[in-house]
Amino acid sequence: MRLVVDLNKCQGYAQCAFLAPDVFAMHGEESLVYDPQPDHEQRERLARAVAACPVQAITADGVDADGPDVASRGPEAPDGH
Repeated sequence: MRLVVDLNKCQGYAQCAFLAPDVFAMHGEESLVYDPQPDHEQRERLARAVAACPVQAITADGVDADGPDVASRGPEAPDGH
């Protein structure tokens, strides 16, 4: 699993830090720090964090069990249910 955040796009809304606090954290009010290779146990939380990013700054490879890169497409991705 690989995680990339476009820090130029990130606006510091911190939705990711709220949904996956073991992977994302705010350093100060606007600076995001994150683990680029989180544990697989974080898969579900990461998928939610990726989808919740209002500016779609997060790309996660291998997060969604439905297929590669599904979570990285953001809120427009079909949920398959």
